[in-house]
Amino acid sequence: MESKLTFDFKTNQQIIRKIAFIDSFRGKWTGLEVKESIYLKELKQIATIESIGSSTRIEGSTLTDEEVKNLINAVKITSFKTRDEQEVFGYYEVLNIILDSYDAIDLKENHIHHLHKSLLQVSSKDESHRGNYKKLSNKVVANYPGGRQKIIFNTTDPFLVKGEMESLIGWANKNLENEELHPLIIIATFVYEFLSIHPYQDGNGRLSRLLTTLLLLKQGYDFMRYASMEIEIEKKKKEYYKALMSAQKNRGTKKEIINQWILFFLETLEATINKLEDRYAKIKKKKSYLNERQKELVKFIEENEPVKISDITTSITDYTSATIKKDMKYLSDEGVVKRIGKARATIYVISDKDRKED
Repeated sequence: MESKLTFDFKTNQQIIRKIAFIDSFRGKWTGLEVKESIYLKELKQIATIESIGSSTRIEGSTLTDEEVKNLINAVKITSFKTRDEQEVFGYYEVLNIILDSYDAIDLKENHIHHLHKSLLQVSSKDESHRGNYKKLSNKVVANYPGGRQKIIFNTTDPFLVKGEMESLIGWANKNLENEELHPLIIIATFVYEFLSIHPYQDGNGRLSRLLTTLLLLKQGYDFMRYASMEIEIEKKKKEYYKALMSAQKNRGTKKEIINQWILFFLETLEATINKLEDRYAKIKKKKSYLNERQKELVKFIEENEPVKISDITTSITDYTSATIKKDMKYLSDEGVVKRIGKARATIYVISDKDRKED
């Protein structure tokens, strides 16, 4: 595996600079996450929708972010009309599992199987193979609007998959433990190898991006709970496949060097960070004009939503009912909170709509 990571001096310097930038942001974000949690719920809501929408569209789905959001808001649905809806729901379920429980999900074969099974759980078409390695040959295929497809490269034969996956998982865990390679290099390499093996009959692309999030979170890149790497990949879909092909065309030879893929991976993570910083600044600016009383109301709603006015006045007794009602109208007019229902049935939740500045 290490032979694929033999880079020239220029590439090494580029990689070092990009890793330094990413790790510097990780350290800075850790302090922000603890200090200013009031802004994080909105960031997470936006990133979740973007991640689901983008990752499924990369594989050919046509649902917009707004349609994804509406579908997710109706999670009590037990049947899904289209393949796109099935894929969106599956991605939503696995992403939530990862965001909530990444500490408990080790990089093991059975855990990856479980995530794959959950990813395809509502698709009857995939019932025979979900959670199991492929039995038929497959290819990495780029899907485009209108149903057009382009074969990117061939993948590992089914009878070799189990051995290659065991070897890959063992290599990744060993190197993450001994810390001889930087974790970002290990994660990027793991994703490249996973896609090259393409171990499952379907769902490999989506699962590779979910595993990326899982591994980044496990290595302390906590900001990934509030950012979408998937949307940056979708923006650069052509470059994504080109970077994979640059090495994969020499698969199994001494010329299989993954320098372009490593750089693409790190550049995409950089772009993800830049987007998160920009969005964080805009959300903070949007809410920075709130006075301390209004911030207290927002914090209460965030922690207890949905709430009624009576819930607020009962719990926050330092202010009059008239003052709270006035503040709630202001927060609603400014788009900080969302009002649902009428009269006594009115409830309030934190608004998760995209800001005009975004």
